[in-house]
Amino acid sequence: MGLLMAIAQYAVAQTVVPDSTTHALESSVTDVSPKNTKEDVPHRIGNFFTRYFKDFNEIDTNYIEPQHFNYAVMMQNTNTYETYRISSKSGQSVSFAPELTYRVGPYFGWRWIFLGYTFDINHVSSGHKKKEFDISLYSNLVSVDLYYRKTGNDYKIRNIVLDDDRGTIRHVDIPFSGLNVGIVGFDLYYVFNHKKFSYPAAFSQSTVQRRSCGSPLFGIGYNKHNMSLNHEKLQQAMDGLPADVVEKYGTIQLDSGLMFSEVKYENLRISGGYAYNWVFARNWLLAASLSVSLDYNNSFGDLLQDGQQRIRDFSFTNITFNGTGRLGIVWNNTRWFAGMSAIIHKYHYQKSQFSTNSHFGSLNFYVGLNFKRKR
Repeated sequence: MGLLMAIAQYAVAQTVVPDSTTHALESSVTDVSPKNTKEDVPHRIGNFFTRYFKDFNEIDTNYIEPQHFNYAVMMQNTNTYETYRISSKSGQSVSFAPELTYRVGPYFGWRWIFLGYTFDINHVSSGHKKKEFDISLYSNLVSVDLYYRKTGNDYKIRNIVLDDDRGTIRHVDIPFSGLNVGIVGFDLYYVFNHKKFSYPAAFSQSTVQRRSCGSPLFGIGYNKHNMSLNHEKLQQAMDGLPADVVEKYGTIQLDSGLMFSEVKYENLRISGGYAYNWVFARNWLLAASLSVSLDYNNSFGDLLQDGQQRIRDFSFTNITFNGTGRLGIVWNNTRWFAGMSAIIHKYHYQKSQFSTNSHFGSLNFYVGLNFKRKR
């Protein structure tokens, strides 16, 4: 019955970078303060946090125009897509993907909080169990993505790669209800050139990038995957392939490496990347970023061995490379704004018996209005 979405976009009031005269005055005041006293310790601690939060919000107004309004309303269309491929060590693999999900709904924002409700227009009255919850907190200095996803029962088998010279069966498109995937996690990004480059201008419309600029990115993150597979239903789907496919490829027996019931993955990562905001016309912005991560994976599950014995709590650790990409185009004259944004995540897990590859992302279209100017 629809899908609840909550997005909190961190767009705190920006502070203009002070000039050299102000710094000199602050320095002179600091120099005459008493030193080496008990009272000076909390004073210095307070100054440290004051400078930190000031730097947290500082911007160069030659490059970034701050937000001028307290409130915003927006209508957004969100489209999500995901794919999962499981592969055995022999080379046999099966790819799954649901139909695209289309949602639409209103949002209301107050300063840095932006909340809304979107309706899944494909499954308004169906019994699909798909859930998605995303929170994005954006400031010039740091950005945080929090996400929770739980799939429904609307997967389809898309492609089957056989384990010998028989090739690949493409565009199978057989409905399959035996796969369930859940993911929960976060990603934290630090923006080095945060006084001139604005992530919020591209992805939360709370500032406006006035001059083109880029910045290196550094990030850390964590997520946990939970994949359950009914391999008996999967074998039944293999047995139920169309007659012309069976005639061409023969009978397909599922590899034992794909006969697991549940596997859970934990993922710790560090990432590095680059983002660029291109101001190609007044009030227009084209933004792109790419981060590549070094991931430490830990997982456990159960797997069939020799067709009979089940190994419980099978564990492994390895290191893989994954990535996150973003793209956005925005028109923003500070009162009205409209645009498109996209984000895609890629994850890969590998162990001796089998591996998984997954991609999931979203594409958003929006139009909105800022109102009630700040005093």
